[in-house]
Amino acid sequence: MSRIFDALRRSESERSGSDLDLLPKGPDLLRRAEHLAASRWEDAPFDKETEAKIHVEGDEHAAQETARTAVAAAEPPLDHGGLTEAERVKALSQFESLSVAPPSLSRMVCLTDRENPTAEALRLLAVRLRDLRRVRPLKKLLITSTIPQEGKSTIAANLACALAQATDERILLVDGDLRRPSLSRIFGMSATRGISEWLHDDDAALPDIFRLETAGIWILPAGNPRGNPLEALQSQRLPVLLEQQAAYFDWIIIDSPPVMPLADTSVWMRLSDGVLLVTRQGTTEKKQLQKGLDAIDSQKLLGALLNGTMASAYSGYYYRSSPSS
Repeated sequence: MSRIFDALRRSESERSGSDLDLLPKGPDLLRRAEHLAASRWEDAPFDKETEAKIHVEGDEHAAQETARTAVAAAEPPLDHGGLTEAERVKALSQFESLSVAPPSLSRMVCLTDRENPTAEALRLLAVRLRDLRRVRPLKKLLITSTIPQEGKSTIAANLACALAQATDERILLVDGDLRRPSLSRIFGMSATRGISEWLHDDDAALPDIFRLETAGIWILPAGNPRGNPLEALQSQRLPVLLEQQAAYFDWIIIDSPPVMPLADTSVWMRLSDGVLLVTRQGTTEKKQLQKGLDAIDSQKLLGALLNGTMASAYSGYYYRSSPSS
């Protein structure tokens, strides 16, 4: 059992006063923590019959479809800055379309292996994120990690595709790591201009945004690293850009650098509505995870994704809602 699970069990033991040896392990413990967290902030009614259907054992796909339908019906209308559908379509039509093929090593399971249990888990996460919209504003979602090599970029890319597949919503994936960008490589894109160049070019009205036809999403690349990324990110043009794109898109998924040891993520965090923290079993140490959690605004922390665990039948990703959110 990973140190993350050990820490979670100790926390639950202290909270409930239960004997540590009597608490559930692995995925059962995460589901228990998720249920507890959800009960603290979920104040919107949810039909009991629908809830029962969502948890039908042995039929995860049917459960996902039922959840998707229920959430879509209950979700409040999104704020698109007063733009009509025709105005949004016209604005998006200005972006160039690209036909890309993710390399075999990119692990884009939501595109290349949609029946993979990991792809199914990410689609379920997409349903839960849409569910959150019933109780809080959530459009600009930040994906980060504590340290490098925890898989945050792969999860951000797959989650964007999962959101696009689940609905007819428009998804913008932003490569916010101006130091070591990786999303273009994940999708097999050639080097192109992006945020870095736009932030240094005062005359540019918009950075280069592309529609990825195969993925069904739009992407804003980081561009080629130049100058001091932190100084560039602190430009007053960046929040204006995100607000403008928020009127066009239904979701903006931002892949940021790790929270340690860089300060870049703090800029993206201020501009986001919610944060998901990615950790990797066997890579993230307890001390590092705690520092990462401390660096994130507790009001924006939605939860943590445990990547690379072998304790689940999915052999992929866990999602746990944060009690502090």
